[in-house]
Amino acid sequence: VAAAAPRRPPPGTAQPQLSPAAGRCALRATAARLKAALGGESGAAAAGELRALLERVLARAAGPGGGGEAAAEALEWCRCLLSGGEPWDSFVQAVRAYDPATLCGLVWTANFVAYRCRTCGISPCMSLCAECFHQGEHAGHDYNMFRSQAGGACDCGDSNVMREAGFCKRHRIKSNSNVPCVPKDLLMMSELVLPQFIFSLIQHLREGYNEPALDLPSEKDLHKILQVLEPHVSFLEDLTKMGGAMRSVLTQVLTSQQFYKDLSSGVGENACAKTSHEKYLIALKGSGLAFPEDKLACGMQEQGAGTSTSAVQGLAGATATSGQGNSSDEEDQDGSQGVGKRKRVKLSSTTKDQSIMDVLKHKCFLEELLFWTIKYEFPQKMVTFLLNMLPDQDYKIAFTKTFVQHYAFIMKTLKKSHESDTMSNRIVHISVQLFSNEELARQVTEECQLLDIMVTVLLYMMESCLIKSELQDEENSLHVVVNCGEALLKNNTYWPLVSDFINILSHQSVAKKFLEDHGLLVTWMNFVSFFQGMNLNKRELNEHVEFESQTYYAAFAAELEACAQPMWGLLSHCKVRETQEYTRNVVRYCLEALQDWFDAINFVDEPAPNQVTFHLPLHRYFAMFLSKAVKCQELDLDTILPDQEMLMKLMIHPLQIQASLSEIHSNMWVRNGLQIKGQAMTYVQSHFCNSMIDPDIYLLQVCASRLDPDYFISSVFERFKVVDLLTMASQHQNTVLDSEHERSMLEGALTFLVLLLSLRLHLGMTDDEILRAEMVAQLCMNDRTHSSLLDLISLDGIIPGSLSFESVLSAVADFKAPVFEPGGSMQQGMYTPKAEVWDKEFDPVMVILRTVYRRDVQSAMDRYTAFLKQSSKFPGNPWPPYKKRTPLHPSYKGLVKLLHCKTLHIVLFTLLYKILMDHQNLSEHVLCMVLYLIELGLENSPEQESDEEESAGGQERCHDSWFPGSNLVSNMRHFINYVRVRVPETAPEVKREPPASTSSDSLTSSQNSGTAQVFSLVAERRKKFQEIINRNSSEANQVVRPKTSMKWSAPGATPQLTTAILEVKESILSLLIKLHHKLSGKQNSYYPPWLDDVDVLIHPEIPRYSHGDGMTAVERILLKAAIQSRLNKRIIEEICRKVTPPVPPKKISSAEKKTLDKEERRQKARERQQKLLAEFASRQKSFMETAMDVESPDADIAMEIATSEQQVSEAIYDCVICGQSGPSTEDRPTGLVVLLQASSVLGQCRNSTEPKKLPTTEEEQIYPWDTCAALHDVRLTTLQRYFKDSSCLQAVSIGWEGGVYVQTCGHTLHIDCHKSYMESLRNDQVLQGFSVDKGEFTCPLCRQFANSVLPCYPGNNVERSLWQSHSNKCLRDLVQEVEDLQEQLGTFPSETNLSKEMESVMKDIKSTTQKKYTDYSKSPGSPDNDFLFMYSVARTNLELELVHRGGNLCSGGASTAGKRSCLNQLFHVLAMHMRLYSIDSAYNPWRKLTQLMQDKNSDEELPEVPVLYRDVSSLLLIQILTMPQPLHKEHFTCIIKVLFTLLYTQALAALSVKCSAEDRMAWKESGALKKNTSGAEKSWEVLLGHVVSELSKGKINEEGESEELTVVNPDSVECYLQQFCLPFLRITSLLQHHLFGGDLPSCQEDEEFTVLASCLGLLPSFQSSHQFTSASCLDWPVPAFDMISQWCSELASFADRHPDQVKALLIQEPKWDLPRLLQLPENYNTIFQYYHRKTCTVCTKVPKDPAVCLVCGTFVCLKGLCCKQQSYCECVLHSQNCGAGTGIFLLINASVIIIIRGHRFCLWGSVYLDAHGEEDRDLRRGKPLYICKERYKVLEQQWVSHTFDHINKRWGPHYNGL
Repeated sequence: VAAAAPRRPPPGTAQPQLSPAAGRCALRATAARLKAALGGESGAAAAGELRALLERVLARAAGPGGGGEAAAEALEWCRCLLSGGEPWDSFVQAVRAYDPATLCGLVWTANFVAYRCRTCGISPCMSLCAECFHQGEHAGHDYNMFRSQAGGACDCGDSNVMREAGFCKRHRIKSNSNVPCVPKDLLMMSELVLPQFIFSLIQHLREGYNEPALDLPSEKDLHKILQVLEPHVSFLEDLTKMGGAMRSVLTQVLTSQQFYKDLSSGVGENACAKTSHEKYLIALKGSGLAFPEDKLACGMQEQGAGTSTSAVQGLAGATATSGQGNSSDEEDQDGSQGVGKRKRVKLSSTTKDQSIMDVLKHKCFLEELLFWTIKYEFPQKMVTFLLNMLPDQDYKIAFTKTFVQHYAFIMKTLKKSHESDTMSNRIVHISVQLFSNEELARQVTEECQLLDIMVTVLLYMMESCLIKSELQDEENSLHVVVNCGEALLKNNTYWPLVSDFINILSHQSVAKKFLEDHGLLVTWMNFVSFFQGMNLNKRELNEHVEFESQTYYAAFAAELEACAQPMWGLLSHCKVRETQEYTRNVVRYCLEALQDWFDAINFVDEPAPNQVTFHLPLHRYFAMFLSKAVKCQELDLDTILPDQEMLMKLMIHPLQIQASLSEIHSNMWVRNGLQIKGQAMTYVQSHFCNSMIDPDIYLLQVCASRLDPDYFISSVFERFKVVDLLTMASQHQNTVLDSEHERSMLEGALTFLVLLLSLRLHLGMTDDEILRAEMVAQLCMNDRTHSSLLDLISLDGIIPGSLSFESVLSAVADFKAPVFEPGGSMQQGMYTPKAEVWDKEFDPVMVILRTVYRRDVQSAMDRYTAFLKQSSKFPGNPWPPYKKRTPLHPSYKGLVKLLHCKTLHIVLFTLLYKILMDHQNLSEHVLCMVLYLIELGLENSPEQESDEEESAGGQERCHDSWFPGSNLVSNMRHFINYVRVRVPETAPEVKREPPASTSSDSLTSSQNSGTAQVFSLVAERRKKFQEIINRNSSEANQVVRPKTSMKWSAPGATPQLTTAILEVKESILSLLIKLHHKLSGKQNSYYPPWLDDVDVLIHPEIPRYSHGDGMTAVERILLKAAIQSRLNKRIIEEICRKVTPPVPPKKISSAEKKTLDKEERRQKARERQQKLLAEFASRQKSFMETAMDVESPDADIAMEIATSEQQVSEAIYDCVICGQSGPSTEDRPTGLVVLLQASSVLGQCRNSTEPKKLPTTEEEQIYPWDTCAALHDVRLTTLQRYFKDSSCLQAVSIGWEGGVYVQTCGHTLHIDCHKSYMESLRNDQVLQGFSVDKGEFTCPLCRQFANSVLPCYPGNNVERSLWQSHSNKCLRDLVQEVEDLQEQLGTFPSETNLSKEMESVMKDIKSTTQKKYTDYSKSPGSPDNDFLFMYSVARTNLELELVHRGGNLCSGGASTAGKRSCLNQLFHVLAMHMRLYSIDSAYNPWRKLTQLMQDKNSDEELPEVPVLYRDVSSLLLIQILTMPQPLHKEHFTCIIKVLFTLLYTQALAALSVKCSAEDRMAWKESGALKKNTSGAEKSWEVLLGHVVSELSKGKINEEGESEELTVVNPDSVECYLQQFCLPFLRITSLLQHHLFGGDLPSCQEDEEFTVLASCLGLLPSFQSSHQFTSASCLDWPVPAFDMISQWCSELASFADRHPDQVKALLIQEPKWDLPRLLQLPENYNTIFQYYHRKTCTVCTKVPKDPAVCLVCGTFVCLKGLCCKQQSYCECVLHSQNCGAGTGIFLLINASVIIIIRGHRFCLWGSVYLDAHGEEDRDLRRGKPLYICKERYKVLEQQWVSHTFDHINKRWGPHYNGL
């Protein structure tokens, strides 16, 4: 049947020329027919037919001509066949119904935003998609949001990876029970169609693959194939999303071996299948993989034989993995062939490796699919498909096994890959899904040898980059190390494999298998030894290296990731007693590997000089397992430690590192470049210290506790090269060290000893104590944020955010909430140490261990000093305090022997002596460390020995002359009389005669203390070493020393030394007492405290000794020595008596008096000096504050501008450049430094008090219709429709958007000085944050940003003389005078410097804003435009000042800008320009306001704007600015009075339109009744009635009812009228204040109207307020009723023509709220979730960097090229349209706010902080963020007050690219 099928074309396919619709019907019919047939009895025939049909359809798609069309057709067929002719969508629905969705399994790719909850996770890799996270309950958990690096999948519902409590609502139900069974026929077709479909996909992949040529890989071809296959894979992906039922069918198809056999083996007559199979075999072979013979089909026999032989040959030995010469061996054989061969032979001998590395058998589709996925370097689509299948359990297991089977192949492909980064991410994307699951990992480990495979693959991977180690013995070394310069290490290519390994070791069951398997441990130690000694540094002695290699990054990363992290993983499972065996195994194989290493590098006992490697992973494994054994497993240390000889070898290299650190810090490695410093820092840096310096120091502590102390101490001083310095002689020669390095090396050696003896990190501290000590050390260096603390303290076993972390933190530190400094720099929330921590716990030793930079130690000491001063515990400069240590664990008790060995005592004695004698190269630090060591010795003294008995054992003979025993307590009092020293012949000691007798005269009698004896550390060490070796092994006598050690022999070797004998006669105690005198600068300063107070000896813990300087330390030590032994106490007293016999008090000899006077005088002088310095500092500080302060006006330097002294007639200005002061003149004008900026802040006012919220859902949108700017715009446009253009342009103000705001810092300069200043800036090549070409500069005095200079008008700026006396002229006369003044033509000013400057500043003002904000006239370029623009500038500045005062003038006082206001100067400039435009007297609005005009019927097509439609404040400014300057106060008041009448009438008109018709009638009548009473003109009822009657003449109130005033009672009317008039009164009062000086009165809000009215002179005499009405302010120049009638008639005539517009145009002053930014939600996540996936409205893509404008809520693409218009990116464009050049944007993905100001931008910071008060820029930590109201307030404040430029310091140009 199968053979016959192809010959009979099935109906519906033979006619390809059907129309698509018809074709689809035919497809469906066929599909339905086949499905029915399959269900019936002729099933077999139908199946055959189906197969043939599919073969043909799919083959056509794959054929050479097949393109998109054919592929699409093939997929259409498949869909139809699968659904059996049903519509596809309904089929999908049907299948979904059977989905037992217990797992989410959503797969995502890089950059997806996901969540991780540590509270719910079992595996650390657990992750959730946003939807599952938000539907689960994670409130209060420790979670964070993260941007996926490699991609991942959602674990919701998988109880292996996370706890069930964290599942979301959808995946909580265990739903296997209630999902019905899948009906058989639903998926019947799928089972037949899918195998062929998948096989066709595999055939495509086989066809498309060509082995890349050696020279250039054909990546393009691969991409082409993948593009063609995209629809196929997407189709499969869609199938996986149909749910469990479809997935199980797919699993069946993918894993069935039968299907694979039938279709794929290449047997049968189908030629196409045959060639594809051949290609598959070639690909296998090309990958160096064998296809085992038994699988080969008979037809391919000869080909197969070739393959297998080549594979065998490839493994035979030295050649690389396959004999084919493909690219893998090219890589393997570069340069290091010898090494490669040797290693490879060794490894390939085992058959296990061979099978792991080189054999692949494919038995099902899944396996071959994965093979091609790897071959094509993990295309994203394929990866996603393979991962989407994982929710199916059977598939998961099969796929994991397949993945493991291909592991070696993955590694090979990865090594060759050119895109290794992308590929690494995709590999980890898969493996992390498989290996995070403990159950699965255990199963694969047992069934597929996962651990063997991983370790072997890692080993093979590293083999390709080995080089010979040059450590120790360059010629004969057999050791090989990885070459850190190779791409493999440099690019972290090994990362995915290591990360998988770490991942599976985190499972206990897997780790146990590893620790039990001896073979694996051997292999692993072999792997670790590749890193032992890598990246060797050799010290450059002659010239600086030419090229600084940066390989050390790679080396440190490799040790941390490949060695240390697996080690921590293993250690985490060795925490209980039962695991002792594991530790023994690891330690055993580690020691074997170390022994091999020592043998390989030919190491005997001396390290090679001048080289150091920081990488000793084997030592560190050994150390950390030892530590765990003692700490957690109760193992006896001695049972696992090696013999003494091995310990001596073990200590050498870690000690070498410690000495090298000191050398590097002493600048001895300076010729190696900066990178060596980098290594020294990385070694102690927080992420590395736990795995590097800590284990090293611990290992040294173990060695020290087990080796001979004298040997150890002398080794230390020899390694640090300071042996020669430790002589009593004042001069010496150091053979190995330059003298300038001696001091810092000696400090290094002593500091190291202190560290070694004081640290208890692994010697008995509990985890909590360690955490506390680490935290205290970090906090003492600097205050820290919570996240930096977490980062700095990377302890193993401390999960960040764990309870212990938080509780320890709250115990040792106080939280400082985030604050603002007035300069605008924002602080984060910081933790700072509590006072008791400084007092009791500050531990300088821990600080020294943990500092990367030396300056941090200093910083900690400075903070400590400050604390002591503040809490008045100690005034001077304290020394580092001595801190009590936690007790040693019994296993390490031997460490104390170091403190009680003669060698150390001799060193301490010598150093004390040298310090006392002021020898060179000693420092306070040395003394501090010496005292610290003595104190440590006293604290840790062995059990009290009786003072007499002391064994003079054989081996201690050599320094009997020094000290009798080894106990520090008794040695302290031992007197040393004579010392024989070797000195250069020039030394002063040589001249002295040796003493006549050398008999003993010391207190303690010792046999031969008189004969002085030389002591050589080096000889001592040699002898001890030899003894140890002899003890260990008899044949060790034959040990041949390396030749290098000759020059290290005893310093006596150099000939020009001679021997001298010194008389010393001191003991350590006597030296200490003398030191006390020396430090105090007084004779006899030490007096034993117990003589006065015996309690001291019983309660030695006296607080006064815990903090202090050197003297305190000495006192503390002497006290401790006295407490420990009675003899010491007695001797101290004797010494004190001897040094200077006690003198009866009160009798001070004159000589002593002199010295005392001298002391006192010095003291006083010193105090005086301190005082002066302090005063100077405070002065400087206050100057800096005044000069730099931006916010508070009162602190400003008093530039007397607006308030110059009364009696001075002319204002005097100081020029801040040339420093001269004088008046501003016509020839040499002075100017104010100003910043002009366009502003749309006013336009953002809304008339609702409810602030707008930032939209966070689709429903909430913001529309800009109700903003101030929009309403003013609409009004102007409407006026221009009905009235004459020139008149419209004087009826309103513009500048609500894009108005120019002028502000000054208050400093003045000569304009010519300014010009030369600008020149110098232009020539200054320093990169400034501003552009000089645009006229920008910073004020020379206060450095505030500015861009123009505003000339000061000569003469006194406040024209007081003109209005001091009250004028008695009547209003009529004044009105006439004003009119006459206006008629005067503006004379063009003479060409003076002043007028030129005024013109240029006017140009500046104009060019500040965009053209669209200045051109409103219908005829472009009309002078009306300029006129409108100029008075609007004045309006903008007045309105903004009002906003800055909070929208009203209740606070009164001088202007908030105080001395900073420049309105006066601005008015002069504007007035001068406005006088150039004369208003034609016929159109002068003044006449209409003050005279009754006869109605002249105008012929013009458009009338003028009626007076009632004009904006009164604009009229005010026009009147004032067109008058000749300076203006008289009486004229000003006159103008106001007249304008108030108009304003009042407008208010009445507005009111009349608001009431209902009945109300209107009532008012009309009541008004008419009172019309003839006296004072009718000042009663609003009468006036309102009149207005109503006048307006009713026209058609004004006819159309529909308007909105109504709710209650119309007299009070509410009065209130309405006052509110209507207030804005005008406020502006006018401000204007008066600026023009004429005088303070503004302050008042309550409810009396603001009356106070302002009387201040402006509108209220004739102030009445008591209860009967006050606004109408009493009216003062009519002509009879009121006539005037009102005239004004109303204009409206009536307009109403005849346009009745619909009359009301709309009546001025309604709405109550504008102050400008606000949008209100932000409490939680940042609300914003992020809505916006980060939102599509842009312009380009409909999801932006890469989305941003949102905080002023209007517009969503924009930051830097998006998609939305670029004429080279402006969208944010810049929006900042121009929305804020006239100022934009405030919240960057969604970074939580940061960015400010755009003109051509510059700056990062402002974030207004969202986490629970610890920290920003999270770029959301790196992903912690929940909450709004910080104070910060947002500050941002809004800076926006409203236009101070972004002044407060934010870091500006840069954005080149329109934002």
